[in-house]
Amino acid sequence: MRNAIVKLLVPMVMVVAASFFASLVQAAEVGDDGLHKEEWFSETFRDIREDMATAKAEGKRLAIIFEQRGCIYCKKLHETVLSDPEVRDYISDHYMVVQYNMFGDVEVTDLDGEQLSEKSAARKWRVVYTPTIMFFPEDATDEKASADRAAVEIMPGAFGKWTTLNMFKWVVEKGYEGEEHFQKYHARKIEEARKEGKILSE
Repeated sequence: MRNAIVKLLVPMVMVVAASFFASLVQAAEVGDDGLHKEEWFSETFRDIREDMATAKAEGKRLAIIFEQRGCIYCKKLHETVLSDPEVRDYISDHYMVVQYNMFGDVEVTDLDGEQLSEKSAARKWRVVYTPTIMFFPEDATDEKASADRAAVEIMPGAFGKWTTLNMFKWVVEKGYEGEEHFQKYHARKIEEARKEGKILSE
């Protein structure tokens, strides 16, 4: 009888242990500022013009992500979307991502040359949600433009894997210059993924 109980309990314990360790793997690291971190995020002096030039030299695009301490949507983005290998690899291969704290005091240099804190930049650029991702062109053409005016697209809020991944792809492919709206591009990519037999979560 005892052996029978042990045989029943061992698989159950293994399942619980596996789930526990899986949750540890999915948990995103949180920095001293309370923001969730990715090892492929870039640490810079937050001079946007300089960051754009660095990204271009690396064959990438610059993206800025605004987050805040205690943001449950940021946590979800990191743990369920940015942790996905397909999403992570695409973004890290094609983008230089710099994280900003919506209520932070670190100095930022805007494209127009103004120096201000992260929280002041968020107000200036009308960032009111976290996470918010700002996508930038390869070159800054207007010397007087602020970051929000120069951005080719701004993605406010947390979305699922496919919407997030397709937005990053759409920007790389310069969809904002063409006639295909992102929603139609996204629908087309979803249909292609279905035909390829991928499991969709959205």
